[in-house]
Amino acid sequence: MVNFRKYISGAAVLASGFFLAQSTVSTVLYSQAYDNQKTNLNLPSPVTSVVERTILSAKELVDINVNTMVTDPVLKNAEWGFVVYDPKTKKVISSYNENTPLVPASTTKLLTTETAMNLLGENYRWMTQLEYSGSIDENGVLNGNLYVVGSGDPSLGTNKGGALSYREIVSDFISGISHEGIKRVNGDIIIQTALFKGNISRLPENVVWLENNNYYLPVGTTREISPANEKLIVKKGGNFSVEKKYFYVSPYANQMVYADKYEGDGILTTKLPDAPAYLANTLRASMVKSGIAVSGKVTPRMTDPMPEARKLVSAYKSPTLGDIIYYTNQHSDNSLAEALLKTVGFQKLGDQTSESGRIVVTTHLKEHAFDVNGLSYIDGSGLSRSNTVTPISQAKFLTSLMDEKYYKTYLTSLPVGGQSGTLKRMFIGTGNGQIFAKTGTLNKVKTLAGYLKTNSGKTLVFSLMVNNYAGSVDMVKKRMEKLLEPALDL
Repeated sequence: MVNFRKYISGAAVLASGFFLAQSTVSTVLYSQAYDNQKTNLNLPSPVTSVVERTILSAKELVDINVNTMVTDPVLKNAEWGFVVYDPKTKKVISSYNENTPLVPASTTKLLTTETAMNLLGENYRWMTQLEYSGSIDENGVLNGNLYVVGSGDPSLGTNKGGALSYREIVSDFISGISHEGIKRVNGDIIIQTALFKGNISRLPENVVWLENNNYYLPVGTTREISPANEKLIVKKGGNFSVEKKYFYVSPYANQMVYADKYEGDGILTTKLPDAPAYLANTLRASMVKSGIAVSGKVTPRMTDPMPEARKLVSAYKSPTLGDIIYYTNQHSDNSLAEALLKTVGFQKLGDQTSESGRIVVTTHLKEHAFDVNGLSYIDGSGLSRSNTVTPISQAKFLTSLMDEKYYKTYLTSLPVGGQSGTLKRMFIGTGNGQIFAKTGTLNKVKTLAGYLKTNSGKTLVFSLMVNNYAGSVDMVKKRMEKLLEPALDL
């Protein structure tokens, strides 16, 4: 714990206590108001002269706020850590429990998104291709198959980060089919998505299963996907309660997960669709509606030991990785974060599992001198309570990125206090436009880590993580704002 008494003389402490009782700690000790009251203090003239000239520095004010938070009813029984770090001098300016491993919640995404940007490049894109096999006769009949070839695009059809909707992608595919002169397909539409198998997977170990009657799943919303294609009937009399309105059973993972909507009568809408299958089914329906008959059906083919010769009809490129990371960090999108974890695992180890992704991320961090003491990296999104990291390692990690060529893109992806993303409603007054940071929230966990632009134009790095606090999350957010407020003057 910081002992701020070493900064001020005993007499100054007495005087400062008088003024702190009447004003905020950010008030300087010398003011006109003091001149108007000093005759009532009955202090000896020499001491009065010293007090008049005493001004608390920004660092001292930060340290005072740290001491105040230690005894605050909301935080006094909590586990929390804090550090403000100067990237130029490579020195800690102020800290508390900076070496304590804490649950980082969604600030885990700082590690996931940076690893992806470092290893893949900010201009990386996923490709989803339409191809055909066989031949086209003089009547425009394709005697062969159409192939929808996916690459694990996590934004496919979602409009996230500028991604196209399914309708737009299908429209482009049909234009390509028409350009090839195809008027009828005597064959199937084959889905080939062996990379991620449609992004279907089980949850990471130790994920947050139930909080406030909500089940959390590291796969995000599918607003643009028609739920009519993705329903599962649950037998009545099962372990479902009408009051718990956010339950559904994934038809893919065979376990309970989180959902936005409970439709009643045992019908539960899934949030985990087979996106390539939906694209292929939409393509088939749209082709038939456009007068292009398809004799076969939509069928998946995860492995293809004897692949047919195929010709490219049309290709859809996802938004850039930089765009995807911007959306991920601004909206704290768990689905995209988990997909990025799988992507780096596949690109480096040839395996699309979360475990391979974890190996790639932790190896990358070690190679870049990340302090792994206290680090436990379980998932890409931060939903697992088994994730831990220390404030000082977060701060030094963020410092190291300032020399990377993609730093500007990475910095821009972070929410801005009072202005954008998950920080839009924090730092609305003081600190507005000066805090660039990733937020994290779980039940009784609130975290914040990123960059701080001071009033003098310097860039500082900070990490603030609070676990097991009392009261509401809004109470903790206000205390976070209060702690960082004087740091703007460092």
